[in-house]
Amino acid sequence: MVCFNLHAASRAMTAVYRPLLEPLGLTYPQYLVMATLWEYGDLPVGELVARLQLDYGTMTPLLKRLEKRKLLLRARNPDDERTVIVSLTPEGGAMREHAPGIYQAICDIFGFTPDRARAALDLLQSIVARADRAPGSPGSPTAS
Repeated sequence: MVCFNLHAASRAMTAVYRPLLEPLGLTYPQYLVMATLWEYGDLPVGELVARLQLDYGTMTPLLKRLEKRKLLLRARNPDDERTVIVSLTPEGGAMREHAPGIYQAICDIFGFTPDRARAALDLLQSIVARADRAPGSPGSPTAS
């Protein structure tokens, strides 16, 4: 029952993150947005949606809440008004100092050595890539 265990692992991961993120006032999906911006810098909303595999209906409220907390800004791209760019505020950027501690706590809780973390990441990325190519999935060449 690989599929069930992947689902259970996802739920467990979210639950383990909750108390780690509570002092920052972030939910797990909000943390994923922040972590992506910490790693890649300013991004168009569409790229955030793609990187985090969320839909716009989920992403927009996440961004609104983070913007209301003054952790990020959304602005139209002056070169292409159709595109909205998301960038961190100084407050949002400063929150990054907590990221290594959160990552280390997750590694400790789940017993991830650097090698085990890399192996898990490789396997999970392979699963996601194959799922994206599966018939009927949104990323499939046969999807219409």
